[in-house]
Amino acid sequence: MNAKKILSRIDHTCLKATATHDDIDRLCDEALRLGTASVCIPPSFVAYAHKKYGNDLNICTVIGFPLGYHDTEVKLFETAKALEQGASEIDMVINIGDAKAGDFSRITKEISALKKLIGKERILKVIIETCYLNEAEKISLCSCVAESGADFIKTSTGFGEKGACLEDIRLFREHLPSSVRIKAAGGIRSLEEIEAFIAAGADRIGSSHAAALFL
Repeated sequence: MNAKKILSRIDHTCLKATATHDDIDRLCDEALRLGTASVCIPPSFVAYAHKKYGNDLNICTVIGFPLGYHDTEVKLFETAKALEQGASEIDMVINIGDAKAGDFSRITKEISALKKLIGKERILKVIIETCYLNEAEKISLCSCVAESGADFIKTSTGFGEKGACLEDIRLFREHLPSSVRIKAAGGIRSLEEIEAFIAAGADRIGSSHAAALFL
């Protein structure tokens, strides 16, 4: 796969706690120069990035991040604000405690509510934080994501105990309809890793390091 095709699958990411406007400017400038799929930035920078870069930049932000245990109403408020300020892609974190308790219907309901708010023209990615889940829970969450109408399932926040692994991408692809895409994120740093995740079935790669490989 050539560099242009790889970059078109990268969500160029800066979600560190110490992010500044200079960091966001650098990220956005690199994304525009390289042609990445999006920039993934904290909600507090969405309005700033949209005002400075306008519709030239595809802005993704995170909701309920990184632990996922916000009330659904809070996640909906965060999402509405992000969309109003210029985000066109939303990466939400599920309530992992609900998954551990087996309350998958509640998770589906929450994802459905966010997707209804976002609409068909914008993208919702669902972070399930695989490092805390067993295989049966991951399979059940594939069903939640598919039934809710979300666009992507996403492996990780990058803040958990472990990031993306190839086995999870293969498991997702086996248990998801083709209409639901997959985003691998967390700990992906090399070109070899990126190509391996794409080959396994990942449609997007979330990384704060990947774009630097092409600068």
